[in-house]
Amino acid sequence: MNYDIVIIGGGPAGLAAALGARESGKASILIIERERELGGILNQCIHTGFGLTTFNEELTGPEYTQRFIEEVEGKNITVMLQTMVIEITKEKQITAMNIERGCFLIEAKAIVLAMGCRERPRGALNIPGYRPAGIYSAGTAQQYVNVEGRMPGKEVVILGSGDIGLIMARRLTLEGAKVKLVAEILPYSSGLKRNIVQCLDDYQIPLRLSHTVVAIDGKDRVKGVTIAKVDERLQPIKGTEEYISCDTLLLSVGLIPENELSAMLSVTFNPSTGGAIVYENLETSVAGVFACGNVLHVHDLVDNVSAEARFAGKYAAEYLNRTMEEELAVIPLYAGEGIRYTVPNQLRISRLEEQTIVRFRVNKPCSNAYLCIYFNDIRVDRKSKRNITPGEMGQIIINKKDISKYPKINQITITMEDK
Repeated sequence: MNYDIVIIGGGPAGLAAALGARESGKASILIIERERELGGILNQCIHTGFGLTTFNEELTGPEYTQRFIEEVEGKNITVMLQTMVIEITKEKQITAMNIERGCFLIEAKAIVLAMGCRERPRGALNIPGYRPAGIYSAGTAQQYVNVEGRMPGKEVVILGSGDIGLIMARRLTLEGAKVKLVAEILPYSSGLKRNIVQCLDDYQIPLRLSHTVVAIDGKDRVKGVTIAKVDERLQPIKGTEEYISCDTLLLSVGLIPENELSAMLSVTFNPSTGGAIVYENLETSVAGVFACGNVLHVHDLVDNVSAEARFAGKYAAEYLNRTMEEELAVIPLYAGEGIRYTVPNQLRISRLEEQTIVRFRVNKPCSNAYLCIYFNDIRVDRKSKRNITPGEMGQIIINKKDISKYPKINQITITMEDK
């Protein structure tokens, strides 16, 4: 089987990438999705808050993704459902399998990686205790409640203040459960401010910052958990332990980009994001392989995922028209003081658009600071920023005309500096 562009993943990123590719050319496009239907994680996100920038209205997750599915269905884009990709090579040969065809080979001219992310499990936390029933990741509990109509428990403690955990605190409360508290090991929440207000404050659910679970009580079923305050090194402080009775513990302790397939390609990874290092056009270190959405870096808003993925699809279509892979001058883009990471990580001047969007996250909450761009050691931009947190992704524009004024640039650095 031969396709011009193969998109791995049929969630919001994969759907938007397919549409971006279709808008940019007449290439043959294939979406490969391992689930029974398109939509990815949004199929279980029945709360509102999606589409505010994409459609200028507030939609639920299924409503948001259905609009993209309907558009894909009308664009002559091939879709393979319940199909698992098991191997990719640098020659862009994809080995996949499903119940209809068995194991088969697909040859692509360009590949877009849009596999999303997965939740960090309990095993990564080293919490002492048995392995009783009643411990779930927040996303698993969301699947049980929203899709299968099952309640995971009646008295709940949530560890981690990621957005899924905050949303499930509200959802379980509405379904009749008692959410005792949300414990967060960091001194600030890792979720969006609006979710803290709408999901915790509005329902009088306590948020304990600088606290973590240090023990789980129960052998067959969770009976309770012990929480403790942590110091600046995130280590539990003796004497601050508190026992909370509950029958359910939800874990909302971070998301990990699903990059096993990317690793097969030997793409270069960014340790700060867990995703690939990409150029200005979202192309990885392997020519013709692009990455977008949560497999590249974890987003907080699906609208940003869709916007980014459309660009990835557009650039994948443009890649098909390249005559040869020439050596291009590359300027590295660094995360400086106060910035945890940037996407993209490298800029090729000859391929830059007039404006390049750089997305970033800060290391800590900033109530009053300046976001700065440096060309080498020269500050070329300085914007005042208020109340930006690590839970909210920011963005800044780099103009090509500004770069052209400095022909000897060998690095660009973005910083967040205190006033």
